[in-house]
Amino acid sequence: MDGFPFLIAALGGYLLGSIPFGLFLTRAAGLGDIREIGSGNIGATNVLRTGRKDLALATLLLDSFKAGLAIVGFAVLFGERNVGLIAGVFAFLGHCYPVWLRFKGGKGVATYAGLLLFASPLGFLVAAPVWFAVFFLSRISSLAALTAASLVPPGAFLLGETRFAVGVLVALSLLVFFTHRANLSRLIKGTEPKFGQKKKEAE
Repeated sequence: MDGFPFLIAALGGYLLGSIPFGLFLTRAAGLGDIREIGSGNIGATNVLRTGRKDLALATLLLDSFKAGLAIVGFAVLFGERNVGLIAGVFAFLGHCYPVWLRFKGGKGVATYAGLLLFASPLGFLVAAPVWFAVFFLSRISSLAALTAASLVPPGAFLLGETRFAVGVLVALSLLVFFTHRANLSRLIKGTEPKFGQKKKEAE
């Protein structure tokens, strides 16, 4: 197969991923610009800081679904799973670096989760229990996300995932670490607050 399907999938996935649902929902609810609240992030965790759990949940689901839609849509369109995987990767990039918001978006955890659920259920089977276990024990969202991201590629490989998919998961997990580099620095210093505590920058 030539590169055209992958190019179209990359562009379409990026555009889907760059839809800032957190920003749209908070504005529609009359809460102003989410980028001026808390960490300034457009993701579900920062939306939760508005006190609207319903909006945070909607943001979480929509940010997850847009990656899933990109994956399934382009995989079906071109009849090739790997094309869908590329669309998912670029949906992740679109969420983190949306052109509409001067490339300042979310950190990609919900989008990554949605990508795993639709593109690599084996990876999701690793990520979900790890995230919940670490978060339950530590109450630190970033630690849960980073731990899950680090274990997804090897876990998916051991469960029989394809090499191409594992390569995609490795790239995405590295990107999660990159988008959480400030959180990682605070974790190393022991200054990363637990969920519910105030902090200058959140996931």
